[in-house]
Amino acid sequence: MSSDAISTARARRTKSVRVGLVLLAAAIAVLYAGWLARDEILLGVARTWMVSDPVEPADAVAVLGGGLETRPFAAADLYKRGIVKRVVLAAVRLSPTEKLAILPSHVELNRTVLLKLDVPPEAIGTFGSDVSNTFEEAHALVQWGKANGVKDIIVPTEIFSSRRVRWILDKEAAGSGVRVHVLALTPLDYRVDDWWRHTESVVTFQNEIIKYLYYRIKY
Repeated sequence: MSSDAISTARARRTKSVRVGLVLLAAAIAVLYAGWLARDEILLGVARTWMVSDPVEPADAVAVLGGGLETRPFAAADLYKRGIVKRVVLAAVRLSPTEKLAILPSHVELNRTVLLKLDVPPEAIGTFGSDVSNTFEEAHALVQWGKANGVKDIIVPTEIFSSRRVRWILDKEAAGSGVRVHVLALTPLDYRVDDWWRHTESVVTFQNEIIKYLYYRIKY
């Protein structure tokens, strides 16, 4: 190889190294900037993900399975403020211990919370039968609404499950004449502005993303 060819090869290698170093420095700068702005970025991610409809007068509020520490409390508040006329509870499938009456059922626990919060027993009902997931709850709720002439239903759910819940409710309610409105709730253990600082909420968020994608594919 001639000296000119060797010089050219060396120049090319030097240029490639310089370009690589520049790209590496740029990547490090971007990552560093992202790290400094991580709170704002993660807050924006959560706000973009969660959905919540305006609270307006409705015929009923529906309490889905789960969320015992938040959902019946939100339902009681809506009832006592005169925003809804009644509260309906998902008749969730009983566990083996619930079937043996060792533990109270989810419906019983929700009803107890509502009664303790001064919701009258005649304003409390149920919908569905032996439902075991959000899809079955959404289908049962829309059918209950149609059978009872109910037009507007509020469904409280936690911030990270709100997108999945609203999507499946909208899908089931399409063309039914029943309008379902999702109310996003702040859990007791974390808030939208600090969720990334808590292991439970990080796990919950990632699980909800997976659930949402699963629902979009399956249903």
